Amino acid sequence: MAASEKTQLTIIDARGLVLGRMASIVAKRLMKGEKIIIVNAGDAVISGKRLSIVREKEKFLQIGHHRKGPVHPRTPEGIVKKTVKGMLPRKKPCGMDAIKRLRVYSGIPTEFRESKTITLPEVDVSSLKGSYIKVSELAHNLGWKE
Repeated sequence: MAASEKTQLTIIDARGLVLGRMASIVAKRLMKGEKIIIVNAGDAVISGKRLSIVREKEKFLQIGHHRKGPVHPRTPEGIVKKTVKGMLPRKKPCGMDAIKRLRVYSGIPTEFRESKTITLPEVDVSSLKGSYIKVSELAHNLGWKE
């Protein structure tokens, strides 16, 4: 059996899921060898007060140089992918291979419209008691234009 036949393809709908909790589950699955596609990345949520999250991210974006780097993501796809990437051992070969098996999309691409998507009920936004902000709202506050 070829290696491509062994990898299982999972399409996760991020609508209404808490970003950090979802990213940790996705990172574990990527390390096990699954290929994961995350759709509706802009509809994932970050828990906390809206203003403090935006201010913290804007302060973080001041670090670096626009030509020399580091380059910070401002799109919803980039924010979600970087969150998952931060939970992987990026300097080891297994971590580098794992990040290659991840695809993140803001909407649902046409080739995956008919495919069955799963959601992760254990990381749903309904479990939060406090306030939260959508990833797409954070991206708009950082300067992302659709």
